[in-house]
Amino acid sequence: MSRLARPANRLCTGSSILVRRLGARAAAWCARGRRDDLTGWRAALGILVRLALLALGAYLLARLVRALPALMWLLTTWWTAAAWRAGRPTTSEAEEAPEETPAAPAPALDPTAVRTLLLEVMGDAPAVHLRTVLAHLQERGQWEGRKVGDLRAALEALEIPHDRRVKVAGVPTWGVRRRDLDTPSPTVAQETSPTASTAA
Repeated sequence: MSRLARPANRLCTGSSILVRRLGARAAAWCARGRRDDLTGWRAALGILVRLALLALGAYLLARLVRALPALMWLLTTWWTAAAWRAGRPTTSEAEEAPEETPAAPAPALDPTAVRTLLLEVMGDAPAVHLRTVLAHLQERGQWEGRKVGDLRAALEALEIPHDRRVKVAGVPTWGVRRRDLDTPSPTVAQETSPTASTAA
């Protein structure tokens, strides 16, 4: 990421936050105009009046800026400063900031051990979601800080079949099916074939 990309991203994020905040405040202010002691259109009359006031305020501000173009510099400065403050990264985001540093590579995995682990987590079910497998690993202090995408990449490297349409409890997402694990992957077959030939 270039030097200008980071502050530009912060200003863009802050501007989006400001728009949402102002929109939410305007909506809440208009909603407070509803009368609970009335019914029908009379109850919503206060909301319509407040909407009209907001539209009138926007119109007057636009006319004022057209009459005094220099005022635009003041508004732009105010907006930029507010967006910069609103776009300040949170503590969790600041800790995750060094995205350029790749995660430590996963240790070499044994295909047979991985298949055994998948069947263990699967239990008696016909399939298991990868997020369940990842949670199982992380509960045991393994694969900390990694995501389902990392697990998918590891399975891909081991040529273990996995699919994004695996259903567990009616929910389809990335997972592994038992029937796919019953057939050894090419990696396992290549590892076992020399042993078989030697034994013969």
